[in-house]
Amino acid sequence: MNRAEGYFHPAQDIKSRLIEDHLSLVNFLVERMVTQVPASVSREDLFSAAMMGLIDAANRYDAGRGILFKTFAEHRIRGAILDEVRRLDWFSRSLREKQSRLNRTLEQLEHRLGRSPEENEVAAEMELGIDEYRTLLTDVSHLGCISLNQSIDGLEDSPDFIDNLEDAGTPDAHENLEARELTRQLADHLAGLNEKERLVISLYYYEELTQKEIAGVLDLTEGRVSQLHSQALHKLKAKMTLHSRRSLRPAGFDEWDP
Repeated sequence: MNRAEGYFHPAQDIKSRLIEDHLSLVNFLVERMVTQVPASVSREDLFSAAMMGLIDAANRYDAGRGILFKTFAEHRIRGAILDEVRRLDWFSRSLREKQSRLNRTLEQLEHRLGRSPEENEVAAEMELGIDEYRTLLTDVSHLGCISLNQSIDGLEDSPDFIDNLEDAGTPDAHENLEARELTRQLADHLAGLNEKERLVISLYYYEELTQKEIAGVLDLTEGRVSQLHSQALHKLKAKMTLHSRRSLRPAGFDEWDP
């Protein structure tokens, strides 16, 4: 029997090659994300989820969309890791409530002030001392569920925040128009963060530095970098949520209804 009669499957061979060629990406992302989850979640758990994400990416990849496989796979792997963390349900109900309260407070202050609130304003609104507020930021940063790789509206196949920081190159004109608008919106929201928050986002997501490396660059503790990262991403989520809510609000309707 020759290869064409059953032993050689071109499509499957291509998928296998994609998986083999990107195993290093799995290791890289696991090492980056292991610091974002508590010690109770092992590297083995993350690696298994990441491998499933890579396999899923290889099965779903469509080269005709003009997106590099590495880019497509990275989003699928990150999503698979976060899904596994959520499945393990390692974060407590009290932390979920803290995160929800923080998001509501940021949205309310953003609406009221017309700008990103400073941390002392958020702390005061939550009736917390500044140290208590920073401890809360540290706590919720370990949830691992707020990220620039999170979808904008929470749906599985929706664009991520980070997808819209640069042109993804899709050939569809309507999708290009929507992507450009989302890019503009997010660029405006990023500009509304304070300088340290913007630096942390830039160094972490674009320069791909670890939080420890960022701490060295900015002469801050690693814990403080984690707090700034958490605060910046919660602010971005609040801004995007408000923008989406306003875009759906009937003309002339300006009531605040979180």
